[in-house]
Amino acid sequence: MAERPEDLNLPNAVITRIIKEALPDGVNVSKEARRAISQAASVFVLYATSCANNFAMKAKRKTLNAGDVMSAMEEMEFERFMQPLRESLEAFKKGQKGKKEASEQKKKDKEKKSDVEESDKKDEDEEEEEHMDEEPEAENEAEEDEVEN
Repeated sequence: MAERPEDLNLPNAVITRIIKEALPDGVNVSKEARRAISQAASVFVLYATSCANNFAMKAKRKTLNAGDVMSAMEEMEFERFMQPLRESLEAFKKGQKGKKEASEQKKKDKEKKSDVEESDKKDEDEEEEEHMDEEPEAENEAEEDEVEN
């Protein structure tokens, strides 16, 4: 848990970015207003987390899930945000699925590459062994020729 109340605030850079995205160009926000918005956002997050935790506890779970957050939003009477929240959650899930599939494909490609490299190395080793077997015979023939002379 946080040791100081300031530790519970969201990062200023995040708050500033959210504010800039929400307001039209040319609108300025004072430092005091940014701080107030930051504190309000932190209180909201803590309250939503607490409500979601209550749903998880009722279900005898220690892990909060998206359903707990959705139920908390309804309980807090933020129904109008439910649809955008669902859409964001679906977009997030699709993005995660795409990342997972890309990661799995990358892993498969890497395995194929290493298998091909191992096969190539094995072929090279076999060729080298064959070449080494041929060299002693040639050396022996040369030595025999010298002995005969």
